[in-house]
Amino acid sequence: MSRLGNLGAKLYRGETSYDFVGRRKLWYGITLLLVVTALMGLGVRGLTMGIDFQGGAVLTTPPTSLSEADAREVAEDTSGRSADVQKLGSGALRIQVTGLDTEESGETRAALAEELGVPTQQINADLVGPSWGEQVTDQAVKGILIFLALVTLYLAFAFEWRMAVGALVALLNDLIITIGVYAFVGFEVTPGTVVGMLTILGYSLYDTVVVYDKVKEKTKNLTKQDRYTYGELANLGINATVVRSVNTSIVALLPVAGLLFIGSGLLGGGTLTDISLPLFIGLAAGTLSSIVLATPVATELKLRQPEIKDHDRRILARRARADARGGADEREDTAAGGGAAGAGGSGRTGLAERRVAGGHGAGSATGRGR
Repeated sequence: MSRLGNLGAKLYRGETSYDFVGRRKLWYGITLLLVVTALMGLGVRGLTMGIDFQGGAVLTTPPTSLSEADAREVAEDTSGRSADVQKLGSGALRIQVTGLDTEESGETRAALAEELGVPTQQINADLVGPSWGEQVTDQAVKGILIFLALVTLYLAFAFEWRMAVGALVALLNDLIITIGVYAFVGFEVTPGTVVGMLTILGYSLYDTVVVYDKVKEKTKNLTKQDRYTYGELANLGINATVVRSVNTSIVALLPVAGLLFIGSGLLGGGTLTDISLPLFIGLAAGTLSSIVLATPVATELKLRQPEIKDHDRRILARRARADARGGADEREDTAAGGGAAGAGGSGRTGLAERRVAGGHGAGSATGRGR
C-alpha cells in the first residue's frame, strides 16, 4: 500500500490525526487574511471585464502567418482603441476591440484584410452589445441566489442549520478568493468565467457534504459516550475524509489542468480557458475550505448549544480528576522509589503503567482513538 494509502487508513481509524478543529482560529486567521487580500484586490484593481460585458467587435481572420503583434498594431492604429489578439489552433487570429460601432468595425476589418492581402469578406466580424453580458450577469446572480437558498434548505434538512451556515461560509470563501485572483492577475472576465464560477459552487458543496456526512456519523451517539467531546469527534470525522478529499480533488484537477495548460495552448484558449481557469482556482480553494473552514465553523456554532456544553464540561472535569489522581500516584511512586531503588525497574514499570492508564483518559483524541 502506498504511503498516502497508509496515511489515509491511519487517519480513518483515528490512529493519527491533525487537530483541524482545535486549531480553527489559526485557519480562521489565514482565511480572513486571504479574503481581505482578495477584496482589496477587487477594490483597488477591479475586474477586467470582457467584450461581452463592454460591447465591441470580434474579428476572426483566416489562417495566416501574420503575427499577433502585427495584427494588434493594425487594429489599434485603425480603431484608436486597445485590441486583444489570440492565436487560434487553426492558425487564425481572433481580435477583440471594445467599444467599436458598426462603422469603426468595418474600417478595422478592411484594414486587416488589406494587411493580410485577402478579400474583406474573409474576415469574419461580429458586433457584441454590452446588454448581452448584462443579461448573462443578471441570470448568473439570480442562479447563485436560488442555488444558495436551495443548498441552505437541503443542508438544514439533511444535517442541521449550523452545518448549512458552515457550508455557505466555505462557498463564499471559494468565490471571493477566485474573484480576488482574477482581480490581481488581470484575467479577463467572460460569460465562460461566470459558468466556471457557478460550477465551483457545486464542487465545493459536494466536498463539504462528504465531510459533513462523516462528522454526522461520528457524533451520532455523542451523549451515549463519555470519552470524546463534540469537537474531538468532529475532528475525527474530518481526518477520516481528508485523504479522500485530497484524492478526489487531485483527480478533478488533473483534467481541468489538462484543459487549461495543454488544451488551451493547442486550441488557442477562448471559451476553454474561460471555463477551466476559474474551475482550477476554485477547486483548489474548495478542497481547503471544506476541510479547514466548513466543519470548524459548524462546530463553533454547535459548541454554543447548552447540552453540548454540559457534555463537554463533564468530560473535561473527569479528565482533570484523572490527571490529578495520576499526579498524586506519580508523587507517591517517586517517594516510594527512593526506598526501593534496589528493586530496580519494578517501581518505574508500575508508574509507567499508571501513566498510560491516566493518559488514556486525558490524552489527545488521537491517542484515545487507538
